[in-house]
Amino acid sequence: MATPGIQSHPQTGRQARQAIRAGAWTGPTAGLAPGTVQANLAILPQEQAFDFLRFCVRNPKPCPVLDVTAPGSWQPSPRWAQDVDLRTDLPRYRVYQAGELVDEPTELGRWWRDDLVAFLLGCSFTFERALVAAGVPVRHLECGCNVPMYRTDRPCQPAGPFHGPLVVSMRPIPADLVARAVQVTSRFPAVHGGPVHIGEPQALGIRDLAQPDYGDPVAVHPGEVPVFWACGVTPQAVALASRVPFMITHAPGHMFVTDRLDEELAVG
Repeated sequence: MATPGIQSHPQTGRQARQAIRAGAWTGPTAGLAPGTVQANLAILPQEQAFDFLRFCVRNPKPCPVLDVTAPGSWQPSPRWAQDVDLRTDLPRYRVYQAGELVDEPTELGRWWRDDLVAFLLGCSFTFERALVAAGVPVRHLECGCNVPMYRTDRPCQPAGPFHGPLVVSMRPIPADLVARAVQVTSRFPAVHGGPVHIGEPQALGIRDLAQPDYGDPVAVHPGEVPVFWACGVTPQAVALASRVPFMITHAPGHMFVTDRLDEELAVG
């Protein structure tokens, strides 16, 4: 990962994408271009795209759809970003074949096909600036690491061949600020909205918070409560469980940074 100081972080979506495309930023995107919407990515062949869209509609908390491209197009709607190439503008990707992770490239040149349909899904990084502005600490931003993410024992609603477990992200929140965190994030339903669980991780089938399935572990201090949000890494767990023939995603925490402002997605 490139390690510029916080002052040199790209401050706009365009700057972030340019830095990523040039290889100057290769790590997680949390904290990049503060105040802009970030998005998860899932790319599938056209013949499976409708079933995946049905899966997203049935599971709107982990898979809130922001945009869907035309087959073969690597450009989302211009309302999300200008000067964009989804094949190069994320720091790292994951390629799944028959339920196996086969590659983690930094660009998709060798994997791109004319029948591929790209889905942009809401990402919880989008509401983190609002949390900080409300006085709610965000531990992975403080630590400069990736957010911890966990596979749960809660099944998603299946659609066609797509099935698998819900994935959640976790942020430790001081007990007296949990209600505020719920209020703030519930204003952003397009990027997962409010938490799906508060407190005991075992209730989600999570055995050890210190061993996330994706991302980095963060400390939960005395007086803090683990709070869990639905996560856009869910399609990656679904790719493994469903053994779909072919799917490309972002690497966990390595998002697509748009030009849209986060407050444009807030409601109420």
